[in-house]
Amino acid sequence: MTEIAICGAGPVGMALAALLARRGMDPARIALIDARALGAAMTDPRSIALSYGSRLLLEDIGAWPVPATAIEEIHISRRGHFGRSLIDGREHDLPALGYVTRYGELVKALAEACERADVAAIRPARISGQLEHAHGVMLTLDDGREIDTQLVVQAEGGVFGAQEGKERTRDYQQSAVIARVSASAPIAHRAFERFTDEGPLALLPQNGTDGHQYALVWCVRPDTARTLLELADGPFLTRLSDAFGTRLGRFTATSERATYPLGLNAGASGTARTVCVGNAAQTLHPVAGQGLNLGLRDAAVLARLLARDATPAALARFHDERRADRRLLVGLTDTMARAFASAGPVQALLGLSLGMLDAVGPARSLLADVMIFGRR
Repeated sequence: MTEIAICGAGPVGMALAALLARRGMDPARIALIDARALGAAMTDPRSIALSYGSRLLLEDIGAWPVPATAIEEIHISRRGHFGRSLIDGREHDLPALGYVTRYGELVKALAEACERADVAAIRPARISGQLEHAHGVMLTLDDGREIDTQLVVQAEGGVFGAQEGKERTRDYQQSAVIARVSASAPIAHRAFERFTDEGPLALLPQNGTDGHQYALVWCVRPDTARTLLELADGPFLTRLSDAFGTRLGRFTATSERATYPLGLNAGASGTARTVCVGNAAQTLHPVAGQGLNLGLRDAAVLARLLARDATPAALARFHDERRADRRLLVGLTDTMARAFASAGPVQALLGLSLGMLDAVGPARSLLADVMIFGRR
């Protein structure tokens, strides 16, 4: 009988497995299960944002460094309105506020950390049945194998609309358009969060083979997203320039574009012997790029508790310890996503609030601390 079965070997699931082994749990008693082949995950080109706090966690398990571009400054502004704020890592005595890397690079580093910790992954395999009993949980895999475990951690990544049993859900009536773009006057290590009439537009510095590039996450109405996908590169870059402005000169190139719907799912319910972490527990709007960082903090707390006491009581303590941080980040990202995409005179007040944030050092420091380390 295993102690812990982790369903989902993405970044959060693998980080949890490596942390458990590092904290003394026998790796032979950890079942790490994933439906996706490792090779496919390692070649995933999507861009992801990691906070400096997440870097510290990855260093703890030997999954850092990874090929990444440091974010030293974050420029926040509202299109068409007065007010902006600049968060600078030097004000917080940090080498960086965060980093931009590719999903596949992070998966590779975490897979190597798990291998060094002797945690074996069962891939590719899907859970076809789950039966909780008095002393544990029986999992049935799609190939007929059975795993009897004391506790189950659901760490499968989720997308909006694909999960049930949530305490809080919201459809933002937005889609994210993602791509990698180049600009004629890039500013090294500076990320941008630009709030437009339809939603936030983020540009994250990500150096590529052609030099400075940006990972673009552009949140717009679904019909606008479809239009942006259909445009040729030139007209698309013109639309992007109209929305973002000229702080980076002109946009000169774009990769192939993709889109996905946006919404909020939060507050996944568990049982006495099951718990959800990461996107399985909360799928957030991408504003501020906090989803993965929140999930890695889930993994860190859960590993500390389960390494001492792999029982249902530890899962109850986990919910108590993570409640404040989860509620704060869910509430913050939800409020930002809705408020900055709203119409009317509230926009002038939001622009003013950015100006005040820039002028009041303690407030700016508090926001940065939450984004880097979560609620502590």
